[in-house]
Amino acid sequence: MKIAVTSTGKDLDSPMDPRFGRAAYILIVDSDTLDVEVLDNAENVNAFKGAGIQAATMISDRKAEVLLTGYCGPNAFKALDAARVKVGGDVSGTVREAVAAFTDGKVKLVSGPNAQGHG
Repeated sequence: MKIAVTSTGKDLDSPMDPRFGRAAYILIVDSDTLDVEVLDNAENVNAFKGAGIQAATMISDRKAEVLLTGYCGPNAFKALDAARVKVGGDVSGTVREAVAAFTDGKVKLVSGPNAQGHG
């Protein structure tokens, strides 16, 4: 399974970034092999608006089935929901810890946004 994780760095031992749309990086992790594809999210970090929707499109295009992040706003959540990407919110730790927690069934999937939009 491909799992998207918001991250402050480019590897599995990087701390998670609690933000979705404005995360520094989004790592696409294969839960079976722990292979990582790094998505540089710099273009969205300082975006005036639409960062979450653009980030949602990026991970959907990579066929991620789940997003693990801290906070996901309403527009990003709608875009993820439309792409059938499940969202695990309020997740923290390193990318590796987040993936392990998800595969162990310890991450609660959210049914709606858990942050306000930014414009």
